Order: sequence, then C-alpha cells, then structure tokens
Amino acid sequence: MDANLLCRSAMALLLGYKLLSLFLLSLFLVSPSLSDPLFQVCGKSGNYTANSTYESNLLALLPSMASNGSDHGFYSDTVGRVPSQVFALSFCRGDINATVCRSCLDLARQDVLQLCGYSSGATIWYDYCTFRYSNQNFLSTTDNSDVVLMMNTQNVTDPDKFNKLAAELVNRTSQYAAFNSFERFGTGEANFTATDPNIYGLAQCTRDLSGDQCYKCLTGITSAMSRFLGKRGGRVLGSRCYFRYELYSFYEGESMVQLPSSSSSPPLLLSPMAPSQSNGTNTTGNGNITSAVPIVGGDGISVPTATIVLLIVLPVIGFVLLLSTIYLYFQRRRTAKKMVFFPEIEDETVFESGESRLFDLNDLKEATDNFSDANMLGEGGFGPVYKGALKDGQEIAVKRLSRTSGQGMLELRNEVAFVAKLQHRNLVRLLGCCLEDKEKLLVYEYLPNTSLDKFLFDPIKCQQLDWSKRYKIIQGISKGLLYLHEDSRLRIIHRDLKASNILLDGDMNPKISDFGLAKHFGVNETHGNTCRIAGTYGYMAPEYAFRGEFSTKSDVFSYGVLVLEIVTGRKNTRLQRSRPAASLLNHVWQHWSEGRALELRDHVLDNNFIEEQMSRCIHIGLLCVQEDPIKRPKMASVVHMLSVYSIPLPTPCSPAFLNFSSMFNESDGSRRRICVIIA
Repeated sequence: MDANLLCRSAMALLLGYKLLSLFLLSLFLVSPSLSDPLFQVCGKSGNYTANSTYESNLLALLPSMASNGSDHGFYSDTVGRVPSQVFALSFCRGDINATVCRSCLDLARQDVLQLCGYSSGATIWYDYCTFRYSNQNFLSTTDNSDVVLMMNTQNVTDPDKFNKLAAELVNRTSQYAAFNSFERFGTGEANFTATDPNIYGLAQCTRDLSGDQCYKCLTGITSAMSRFLGKRGGRVLGSRCYFRYELYSFYEGESMVQLPSSSSSPPLLLSPMAPSQSNGTNTTGNGNITSAVPIVGGDGISVPTATIVLLIVLPVIGFVLLLSTIYLYFQRRRTAKKMVFFPEIEDETVFESGESRLFDLNDLKEATDNFSDANMLGEGGFGPVYKGALKDGQEIAVKRLSRTSGQGMLELRNEVAFVAKLQHRNLVRLLGCCLEDKEKLLVYEYLPNTSLDKFLFDPIKCQQLDWSKRYKIIQGISKGLLYLHEDSRLRIIHRDLKASNILLDGDMNPKISDFGLAKHFGVNETHGNTCRIAGTYGYMAPEYAFRGEFSTKSDVFSYGVLVLEIVTGRKNTRLQRSRPAASLLNHVWQHWSEGRALELRDHVLDNNFIEEQMSRCIHIGLLCVQEDPIKRPKMASVVHMLSVYSIPLPTPCSPAFLNFSSMFNESDGSRRRICVIIA
C-alpha cells in the first residue's frame, strides 16, 4: 500500500484503515536485519601486514571493547606504542540493555575484520552499536569523520510543515542528549498532524564528550538534513555522534522530549544538566557549559533533569528558523565534500567523498537530451549508456540502470562503493550518481574512443590499433589490475574483465570499467566462492566456471585472454549454434608449441611490430591462462615481465580448454551471460 496516496485519498471514515496501512508500511521501511551492519568505512589510514605488532595489538584489544563496552554502554581504550598503537572506541544505543549491547559489539568486532580486512582503521555501524578503531589517536579529539547518511525514499504529504517539525525535533532531542543526559542520549516525538503519525527522533553522542562538545557535534551533522527534505525518515551516522528520525517508533521506552501538536506552539529549550556526583560516568566539563541556546539554570546552579519549558515569542522563532535556513543553504554551497548514494531496497545510503557528487536528474536529462537514442553510446546487461554534456561544457557518460533490476541495484552499490574510492589512471573515473524518481544513474568521465572491443574486432577500426597502441593497452590494463589487487586501499577482484569493459581515452590509454560484479577482499583473504556464476563466456577461469571459485588469479586468467585477443585481433571463442568453435587459446597454444606463434598476429599489423615485444606478450598471455591458478603469475610479476625484458620467462603449461553452452540475448553479444557447464 502506498502510504502517500492513501493519505491523500483517505477520508475520516477510513481513518483506522489508513493508520493500519501506515503501520504495515513502517515494517517494510526498517533495516533488513538488526544483526547486519548498516555501513562500514575501511582503510582511510592505510593497511597493516599479517603477523605484525599492530595486528597483535588489535586482536588483543577487540574482546575488551565488546565486554567493557556492553558493561557500561561506552568504552574507549588503546593498546601498544606508536607506530603499532591501536586506538578504539565502542558504544551502544542508550535505550538497549547490556545483553543486546554485548551481542551487537561481538558482531562488530568479528564483522569489521571480515569486511575491512587488514585496514589500519575502520568504523562500522549497526542499529544498536558503533565500533571504531584506528592507528591514529582520534580519542584525544572530537573527530566525527566518516559521516554516513541514510534516508527513506518515500515522501511525506505536507513537506513544508514536516521539514520544520522534523528539524525542530532533531534540534530538541540533540539539546536533550547534550545537556540533560549523562549518557548523552535523547529521544523525542512530535505530532505531525491530527490524523498523521507522530515523528520520532533520537540523538546520541559518545559519553566522553562534554555537553558543549556533544551539541557541537550534533549541530555539525544536522546540516545534512537538507538532503532529507520531504522524506519520511533519515539518519546521519558519525563515529562520535548521530541522529535519526522516522514516522514510526524505533526506540525503547517513553520519549524524553515531547513537542506540542500545534506547529505554532513555542519550542522547548533545554537546560544543561548539573554534574551528578553519584554517577560514575565521565561528566568532565558538564558543570561549566556555555550553551548555544538560551538556557535556564546556565549559571551553574544544579537543576532538575526534567525538561524545562520556556516561552519564546514567535518573532524570535521565525528569526531563528530563518537564520537556520540561510545557514543550511550556504553550508551546502560552501562544503567541498559531495555526497554519493548507496541504494538499498528501501533506503538510500549516502557517504561523503571528495571525488564524487550528486547530480540533479533534470541536469542529466538536459545533458543527454532526455536520454535520446541519438546520444546512446551502447547498452550493457544492466542498461544503456548515454553521452552528455553538462552546462559547463564537461562531457560525461551516463549509465542508466534498469528501474526493475535487482542486479542493477547490486551493480550500483558496487560501482559507488569501489570506483568512488579508487583513483588510478587506468581505472574509469566515477563522477557521481543520481537517484531521483526511481532513476538509478551513474555518471562517469566521458572517454571518446568508447571500448576496446569496438576497435579490436571491427574490420575497419582495428587498423587504428597499431602495435605501439596495443602494447600500451596491454601494459595499462596490467597496471590497473595490479592497483586493484595489491596497491589500492581496497583489495578488489574485478570478475568481469573483458574487451568491452576496457574503455579508451582520446590517446588510446586503457581504463578498466564496470565493477558491477567486483568483490572486495581483505588482505589476508586469497579466494572466494559463489553459487552464482556470472560473467562473460570466453573470459572465465575454469575454477570459477566449474566450481564458482574466484580469486585474483581469476582476473589474471581473464587478462591473459585479453592479451591474446589484442595480439591476434580475434575473440577467444565464437559460438556456433550446435557447439563452440575451437578457442583462441587452443590455436595460440598449438602455434606457440610449434614455434609459430607470431603467425597468429592481427593481419592489419603486417610487419609493423617489435618481434620481441609481441613474442613476450604471447608468452605472458599463455602463462596467465594456465589451467592451474597457482601456476599463473601475480599481476605484480606480469607488470615486471612487461617492463624488464631481461627477465627469463618460465615455460607455460597448457591452457584451460573449456566446453560451455551459453545462455544469453542473441541481439546483444556483449551482454553479461550466465554460463551453464556441460558435464
């Protein structure tokens, strides 16, 4: 049931039915599982190595972060000495008990190692707890970096009124958490209208922050509410403070702040809480608070913990709201950081990135002439790609993902998660994305020469690929893969390396693209397994095709196929109706064994090539496509072998000869295929 349509059409006679529908809708808008992490940020301070002192310190610290954190709801500690010192912080939501807290933190300390591998720093968020560790001393600061935003994609029926009330509720619960709670925790609710649900809010800081520091932290992230205008819910997650609001109750216990139902009623302003000598929680600084708002009891006299109501004249309210609106507007324009969205089924998750931005749907429609066919560059398995030009003249490529494809959502998550964090000259650059009106759009740098396959397998365009360009492409792809496998702060296995996923810039420099099937590995992980074998026929390693096992050596196999295709100008396998034709790997192996490998070079090259380079490329290609993944070289070795001719190359074993049938759309041979193995 669409709650927005229901609210517009329901009458008084159907009030009970409408409220029931809204309740059912709220059940679908909650997080998928309380045991699943909401989000994690990994590796901003580099990586540590296996069996290092830093690893020993981290593993020694993790259990105490869960046990002590659950006992007190908050815990911070450090182990070791610089440069192997580990700093960590954990805290739980203020309304849960110690048992739930312990379960959440136990999950966090396990998941963070699995999800972030050997990252020297990481932050992970759950509904009930937050955990952060680093090799940098963030405990001595109020640093709230790695801010993540999440929003409900559904709109409210009266956005203007809702936005004002939600902003007031967040501000009031933030004040309560900062100045009226030793746990730095506050909840609140406000009546939206007489017939619509309440708005529920929650704000929390880590307990080591003073009241002023907590309030400053919360007000620092409330500017992000400008991203939530008109949305039915949202949250901003930081490692020091966070807030959340929804149209359903998501916390335990009675609300600590109650806003009056009338929008014209004066706001409640909260007083600072006097330090309690009987409470063992750290309250350093709470007795000398200088609040950012008018305060009763701000002279240092002990005041009750209950909310103190002040009557403020309406002109002051209007003036404060006006100043807040102006501040939010200029804050959004001034900030150098942009937002990038992660889609969920019901949410959009946002994280800050210095390299990416959000695009307006109307701007992208204008840039692509409303996604006209004339601007279509091509179409992949998850949707078409369009050329566009922004108002400043910058050319872009816009990938329009299918509105109904669940895989499209997974691809978008992967693309934003990986490409936005990876910067290398041989990787395509993601400029940003757009999620509006059910559109899922990814915006990339525009590369005028499109993809490698458009040149390599075209009888006319292939003539533009002389040997020097082909060798540059072979080297560039190897460097891009090496960065993905070993040199980036993430460790990525691409899983779909092929000619159509190698884009070419104006100078024919290659850039690896399409990370929809990519997998993130921790440094200590060497391989993975999947029951969903998705990829492109002719490029899949045998261990992946037959057993679903993938690793960096799977990418090495695909790279080897690419190298042989670039040298010969032929596709690995051309499917026939009844059976696959003999593979390129078979031909190259036979010719190489007979000492005639150069005879398979692309005929357009004629004799205009460097024989030593070409022979070496064929040899390296055969090393990469060996059936045993252990025998395939790492990409670091491949890059070295391509650069230093004096290195002798080992003798390759025979490549993998696979027998597949392929199910795919005959109208688009470049689409991603699901391969069925013939026993």
